[in-house]
Amino acid sequence: MTDLATRIRACTLCAERFAATETAHHPRPVLRVAPTARLLIAGQAPGARVHASGTPFTDPSGDRLRDWLGLDEAAFYDSSRVAILPMAFCFPGYRRGADLPPPPICARTWRASVMQGLPNLRLILPIGGPAQRWHLGTREGVTATVLRWRDFLPGAIPLPHPSWRNTGWLKRNPWFAAELLPVLRARVAEVLS
Repeated sequence: MTDLATRIRACTLCAERFAATETAHHPRPVLRVAPTARLLIAGQAPGARVHASGTPFTDPSGDRLRDWLGLDEAAFYDSSRVAILPMAFCFPGYRRGADLPPPPICARTWRASVMQGLPNLRLILPIGGPAQRWHLGTREGVTATVLRWRDFLPGAIPLPHPSWRNTGWLKRNPWFAAELLPVLRARVAEVLS
C-alpha cells in the first residue's frame, strides 16, 4: 500500500485539465490510507482549502462530518483505523466560480487497486453521488440513496456531502439527524473499537 500511495501522490494525469481551470493549479493528490483501516470515508474530491493544506477535510465540511461520526480530530485522522479516499484525489478547480466535479479518470486509474489494499474495512461511508455509484452501484440521486440507508447496512451507510451548501437539505430532511445519525455514530464506534 505504501508504494501505491506514493505513486498516487506523484500522479499528474490531470495536470493539463487543472491548468485550464480558473485556479490554474497543479495536481496535489490528498488521501490517507493504511491496510489496517476499518472505516473508509469515500468522499468526492478535495476542495481548495484541502488542496492548500494537503490534509483531507480541513474545512467546515470536515467539522460537520466529524460531528456526524462522533469522532474527534485524533480519531478521524488515525489512518491506521480510518481511510480517507476521495473519488478524485485532487482539487478539480473552479469553472465560473463553482467546484468542478471529480474527474472520472482518477477513479478509473487508481480506485480498484487502492480498495484491494484495504482488506480490513468493516464500514464504508460513500459521500455524494460519485462515491455512492462506485461503492453501492446505485443510479438514483443522493437523496433517494440516503433515504435507503438501511438497505446498505452493516457494511455501508451513504451520506450527503457535509458541506454548508447542504444545510437546506438537512433542514428539509429531519429524518437524517433523527434516524440515520444515531445509527451512524453507533456503527462507527463499533467498527473502531
